[in-house]
Amino acid sequence: MNRPEALLLDFGGVIVETVKRPSWAAELAAEVHALLVRTGFDGLTAEEVESDIRAAARADKYWKDSTSRQFAPEEMTHRRFWAEFVATDWPERARTLVTVEATPLCKRMGELRSDRKLRTGMTELLAACWEHGVVPGVVSNSLSGAVHRDYMTAAGLDDQVAVQVYSDEVGVRKPNPEMIRLACRSLGVDPADVWYVGDNYDRDVICGARAGVGATVLMVSASTDKIPYAVRQSPQATVEDPRALLRLLEQTWM
Repeated sequence: MNRPEALLLDFGGVIVETVKRPSWAAELAAEVHALLVRTGFDGLTAEEVESDIRAAARADKYWKDSTSRQFAPEEMTHRRFWAEFVATDWPERARTLVTVEATPLCKRMGELRSDRKLRTGMTELLAACWEHGVVPGVVSNSLSGAVHRDYMTAAGLDDQVAVQVYSDEVGVRKPNPEMIRLACRSLGVDPADVWYVGDNYDRDVICGARAGVGATVLMVSASTDKIPYAVRQSPQATVEDPRALLRLLEQTWM
């Protein structure tokens, strides 16, 4: 594996570990219900809203799995998620309201759905990259990239990455190779001179192979073994955590 000019990292599973919050749907439903009530609509209970939010999340998971079989999938828009996945059978007035408010509602869903913890060694990894002339960046699928940006800022890491590419902001999603190519064009580097690091076979490993990166590195996370179907592409290396990734990079700096 050759020394890279840039290191592109997935967000969930690589930069952070995520843990689902059991109460997220009930909390979000309460906020959505309150929003509807404030506008004078009382045709849905909070329990009905929660049921539809949970159904939408499940349907969205199946939809995401299906897009990994496409070469260049587009991302779900915020408006489509709320209009077609959550509020499909709601009265028109309620459906219109959540469609109008779709972007802030997606952000709120992202904030409530999971707790995030920076993976051990990530800060040291980013600092070492800059010290050795390797430019780090983020390339990640996301319901709301704004949530990820807020986390990076709160963690003091927003100025430690040169670019952040999130699927909901650019309209395409991994394994669409355009995700990686967008970051490469922004950094002025060729994909062949980049390492891409992700934690999923069906999105990250395939995306790296399709984009023609110099190396695709699989970082093991809680979701790595949750493969929806067989994937023929293989990573050039597998690491357990950011510290192991740094050791792999250090071999190219000798």
